[in-house]
Amino acid sequence: MSGGIRVTVAEGIGRLTLDRPQKRNAVTQAMWQAIPEAIDSLAGDASVRVIILEGAGGDFAAGADIAEFPETYANRARAAEYAALLARAMAAITDCSKPRLAVIQGACIGAGVALALCCDLRFADTGAYFAVTPAKLGIAYSFADTRRLVGRVGAAAASDMLFSARRLDAAEALRVRLVDRVFASDALAAESRAYALQLAARAPSSIRVARDFIGRAVAGQREEDAETANAYLDMVEGADFAEGLSAFLEKRAPRF
Repeated sequence: MSGGIRVTVAEGIGRLTLDRPQKRNAVTQAMWQAIPEAIDSLAGDASVRVIILEGAGGDFAAGADIAEFPETYANRARAAEYAALLARAMAAITDCSKPRLAVIQGACIGAGVALALCCDLRFADTGAYFAVTPAKLGIAYSFADTRRLVGRVGAAAASDMLFSARRLDAAEALRVRLVDRVFASDALAAESRAYALQLAARAPSSIRVARDFIGRAVAGQREEDAETANAYLDMVEGADFAEGLSAFLEKRAPRF
């Protein structure tokens, strides 16, 4: 794809790569516009079982492109349009029905953190670093981005990151649960691929229902309702369960 976004598919893994390495993958308006289409293309590809979000050239994303800010924040109306553009991109990733894994090297700053938080899981290498920097510019993180940050690291750590705009290294990011796993720089690509292949081999319907139930739990649902009960029972009648049970009884790998 054009506009600093590259999409590739192999081995059941769809990759959405932020491809502007000369600017540490700072995300331009064109890139924000391209993200929903890229996600939709991967979501609609039956061969794709898992999506990796990554950056080219050794960085994940240095945030939104500040060089565009005089235009994107020229006035209140223009700022509202820009905020809606970012929100559409974030929602496309968050709402995608397939599992998403952010693979993070180098800079993960501002909107880069927001993009990573739209994924189900985040793997980083030891050289990755993170910061949420609106307080350096006198602007704000959106409410949706703030909610995702609080949901991930808790109110105290989110307050620290938003108030101070300080940099966290990979070890601290792991301690506050901003990332889920940290690997040596020369192991990140192989470990991420191996994990993605593991997800690609699992039952898509099981992952889909699990993601729905996790989202409901995070949103505060505490009790079973008709939708969750039916979703559970629908699985019993599904092709994935029939294949999984047959494979177990026949002592072979399932073919989902």
